Amino acid sequence: MTIPHMPNAGLSPLADIAVQLVGAANVLAALDVEFGAAVNRLAELCAPAGKLDGQLLDVHQWACYELAFCHAELCASRLLIEGGAGGRALDRALGLAFVAEAARSALTRLEGIYLATGLDPALLIPVQTSADMLALRRDAGGAGHLAALGVAVCANEEELGDVALGEQATIARDTFRRFAADVVAPLAQDIHRHDLTVPESLLGPMRKMGVFGLSIPEQYGGFAPAGGDNTPLMIAVTEALSEASLAAAGSLITRPEILARALLAGGTEAQKVQWLPRLANGDPLCAIAITEPDFGSDAAGLQLRGTKTEGGWLLDGAKTWCTFAGKAGVLMVVVRTDPDRTLGHRGLSLLLVEKPSFDGHAFVFQQERGGVVEGRAIPTVGYRGMHSFDLTFDNVFVPDANVIGESEGLGRGFYLTMAGMTGGRIQTAGRALGVMRAAIRAACAYAQERKVFGSALIDFPLTGVKIAQMAARFIACRKLAYAVGRQMDEGGGQMEASLAKLLACRCAELVTREAQQIHGGMGYAEEMVVSRFWVDARVLSIFEGAEETLALKVVARGLIERAQALDIATSR
Repeated sequence: MTIPHMPNAGLSPLADIAVQLVGAANVLAALDVEFGAAVNRLAELCAPAGKLDGQLLDVHQWACYELAFCHAELCASRLLIEGGAGGRALDRALGLAFVAEAARSALTRLEGIYLATGLDPALLIPVQTSADMLALRRDAGGAGHLAALGVAVCANEEELGDVALGEQATIARDTFRRFAADVVAPLAQDIHRHDLTVPESLLGPMRKMGVFGLSIPEQYGGFAPAGGDNTPLMIAVTEALSEASLAAAGSLITRPEILARALLAGGTEAQKVQWLPRLANGDPLCAIAITEPDFGSDAAGLQLRGTKTEGGWLLDGAKTWCTFAGKAGVLMVVVRTDPDRTLGHRGLSLLLVEKPSFDGHAFVFQQERGGVVEGRAIPTVGYRGMHSFDLTFDNVFVPDANVIGESEGLGRGFYLTMAGMTGGRIQTAGRALGVMRAAIRAACAYAQERKVFGSALIDFPLTGVKIAQMAARFIACRKLAYAVGRQMDEGGGQMEASLAKLLACRCAELVTREAQQIHGGMGYAEEMVVSRFWVDARVLSIFEGAEETLALKVVARGLIERAQALDIATSR
């Protein structure tokens, strides 16, 4: 049985690509106008007195949530159009395919926002029915064209969604890809299926390769350039490791990334000298304890108590979802050191709790002074290997020297945590890229090998469309993540790091879901790696800032505050 491909198949010639890029740019320009109107309208509703009102922002949560995702899709689309004239033909075609899908999605989101905020959705009709929009959807997003693109993706042997990397980053990426394929991948499925702890056979080589020091400056024993970062290199290494295993390799970088940035932002010089070289060597491994049982993303409500005592602090309370807490030798704990709860997040500090490293799913550590830290792993559907723990602290002593910033750091815990989380969020976008890349490769291999009704799956147009859409999402997220990484190295990108995480993590869910679907019944079997990709991807939108928190409290809030600042500047 032969399934004919639909008309309009094949990669467009350069002349057609140039025409499509112009049309796509026109569509994005028109969408930007309508998007700006939506931002301004939400600014009017959420800041009626000229200052953002958090309660009003909550009233309009749904519209703000849609606004954030719309912004992410449009930002990625602009990057693809800006770079669309160069690069490989397949990447250009996939980029335009993403723009076609994103434009349709943006119109749907904007229509909902307009309806929810009192704007007239009829204002969107000229964009929706414009010749450029129709041509974009027909030529770049048409079913026949996408089916052919899917075939091309499966036949492709070059880097999909290639991004410009420096020599050092390219060498690191290729080195860690080989390590991931040769060392991590053979162990990944057993670690997942048997819920094992990441073994020393992985940790030891990764220490020697310097993976824990990617964000630590050279003067402190790491590999980041003095006086700056090399965030694209960190993303590239994360992506390479996550392709083999999110939990057993790619996520090992996140915790030292967060703690190192917090130390660099607020630690004393003595603390940097003491801790950063050790973290760069992966000895001790570290874990981050922020979330509490009754307070997820609400940092202002955190209650784990630090009581001042001679020479330090006594910690009492609980934390949850503390990943790698058992294996870690040091925990970065967000602690309420000021008993005045009206201070909210201004009463929080960061303390470093030292403990022995434990394997397994539970541990108890009793200090010589009598304090006890106890941990128990939380059973999860995926993301196995590092284990996320419930922790209890009972009269645990922490010396003053282990308060990040010492006396100057008291009350600055929230701000230092946010400094660390920015790096963790862009690193999580890199993790999502690795999982997506693995899922696309698995889907392509299965689609070419598996035969149904006498034909390979890839010969069916619907399979090709699915794979093309998966690849288009991947390259869009890749372009956005690396662009934000470069922006961060230039001193910006705080809000944009959340934006890149928002889009990449949601796309990772969609891509791994479709990869599993292409595998049919076998995709639901634990023996198939694609089932691991799907359950692992599901956690990405939850940790390092849940997508709801990032969309509402970081991205939408940031857009509204920028609109207000621009309005004030213009009025002057």
